[in-house]
Amino acid sequence: MHLAFTPEQEAFRAEARGWLEAHVPAEPLPSLDTREGFERHREWEHTLNDGGWAMVPWPVEFGGRGASLFEWLVFEEEYYRAGAPGRVNQNGIFLLGPTIMEYGTDAQKARYLPKMASSEEVWAQGWSEPNAGSDMAAIQATARVEGDHYVLCGQKTWASRGAYADWLFGLFRTDPDSQRHRGLTFILVPLDAPGVTVRPIEQLDGEAGFAEVFLDDARVPRENRLGDENQGWSVAMATAGFERGLMLRSPARFQNTARKLVELYRETVASGEPVDPVLRDAVVRAWMDAEAYTLNTYQTVSRLLEGGKIGAEASLNKIFWSELDVRMHETALELLGARAELLPDAPAAQGVGSWLDGFLFALAGPIYAGTNEIQRNVIAERILGLPRR
Repeated sequence: MHLAFTPEQEAFRAEARGWLEAHVPAEPLPSLDTREGFERHREWEHTLNDGGWAMVPWPVEFGGRGASLFEWLVFEEEYYRAGAPGRVNQNGIFLLGPTIMEYGTDAQKARYLPKMASSEEVWAQGWSEPNAGSDMAAIQATARVEGDHYVLCGQKTWASRGAYADWLFGLFRTDPDSQRHRGLTFILVPLDAPGVTVRPIEQLDGEAGFAEVFLDDARVPRENRLGDENQGWSVAMATAGFERGLMLRSPARFQNTARKLVELYRETVASGEPVDPVLRDAVVRAWMDAEAYTLNTYQTVSRLLEGGKIGAEASLNKIFWSELDVRMHETALELLGARAELLPDAPAAQGVGSWLDGFLFALAGPIYAGTNEIQRNVIAERILGLPRR
């Protein structure tokens, strides 16, 4: 394997770095889990789109740049290096967008992808229900056919970005006699449709990062179906593959955290604070693991470019990056000692409060995108071939 970038890829990197240095906001934007922050992040997405950087690997006609997946990874490295804002439409551009490209009609691609790339339309993820969390096959929300429409009934909860989003994608049971993963259909739902009620869910910090969505005879056109009727499970598994395996969590995210952790360790040592050798080893391990995840991702991209697909091994990826994220933040908090309890806006935080914020978010990693317990079951059954108990 040749691990050097081509001259063309380095030129792409230089172009991306120059544009980001000129356009990334000088001050951090407000939290995207507030109304003001959400709209400020949407404005940033508009800026990215105007510059041609909203979703670099997408075809130009859909709002992309026509770049390769390798160039996307290069862009992600520069994006995190520049400290650019979080992507408010990540459910759309990283999860639903690639799914539409695989399963959508030409009309659906033309209708949804350009507005997704620009974040004119921001998407919420509507998987979970009160009795169907990581076990998506237990979905009970229904969609019955009436003429040219589906009539939706039920409830979705923990809808990521749901408090302020424009659209929701999710699974609905279209065959009332079906069980488990059969009889489900993947449907795109406008959140301003009659019969749709959105109730924000406040997090521990009081911000609305999620929502519960109630559907009371909400009517959506049948053309909003993605893929075949009653075959939504296959479509959703493709989306889950993007979520667990490649697009949602690029390696640059963890490389950036590992770099900051090394800097924190060096600052702690330089300050004269005694540092447990165990923490030194944990910092080294974090850097190594972030690099290992990067190399594995490049290997995955190479396989995809040769015609391969992301399969059950996406569950391995998901466990690795989610638990790596927790370990890195735990190590940082141990290095910080008492300062680890400071929030970002505390006068004495002096820039270290972001570690506490990052730690609290990292704790969600082993839960979202399918709990790691479920992912270990997937690995046991589909990769190791172990019998089901």
